[in-house]
Amino acid sequence: MQTAEFKITGMTCSACVETVTKHLKSIKDVSKVDVSLTNEAVKIEMLESVPIHVLQQALPENYILSEQLENVDTIEQEKEKTDLQQLFPLFLVFFYITVTSLVLNRYTGTVSGFMLDFMGIFYIVFSFFKFLDYKNFPGSFAMYDPLARVLPIYGWVYPFIETGLGLLFLFRIELKIALISTLFILGITTIGVLRVLISKNTIQCACLGTALKLPMTKATLIENGVMLIMAVWMLIS
Repeated sequence: MQTAEFKITGMTCSACVETVTKHLKSIKDVSKVDVSLTNEAVKIEMLESVPIHVLQQALPENYILSEQLENVDTIEQEKEKTDLQQLFPLFLVFFYITVTSLVLNRYTGTVSGFMLDFMGIFYIVFSFFKFLDYKNFPGSFAMYDPLARVLPIYGWVYPFIETGLGLLFLFRIELKIALISTLFILGITTIGVLRVLISKNTIQCACLGTALKLPMTKATLIENGVMLIMAVWMLIS
């Protein structure tokens, strides 16, 4: 078994990652392909060494492979640093949602009120970012959400579902339906996120749409987990 890493240019979205992975995996002796959109790199595990020109011929002409990357440890360190930097918008959004929810409940001081407002604002804000690049969201979402993969229309209506759920929580309408729906849609997404993290594939997270290129990390899992815990707590209480 041999492993080689190359620089690759021409990728612009998660659909490109899927295309590159598919074409490289079709090559004889290639057993595993890990493509990073963030670092513009591809890691290939091969049963027997495959020349770079053979790999290049298997790709569409707009994707260009260049010489092998040398310092793997340095690349991984830079990737980790880049991931943390790219996740900053997600942390910032969570901070503002939390502060706003606290302010809205500064007089009542109820935990349930805070949670309902948090979940409502969460959905509204996250749906807003998805609408910023609406045409590319379904493809990125289908990279990891199991339902969106088998039912493409789900990816197109998902931002509208989030907006609707956000309004239900903020206006305290049909809360039981909103909570059960949250468990269903975020539960399915969480399964997809877990699969990606376990397989260690590098793909773009579509939680804040595709306008912001966020990597799929454990932070995505925590984000979904917070919402799921709140939904369960509200249903029980």
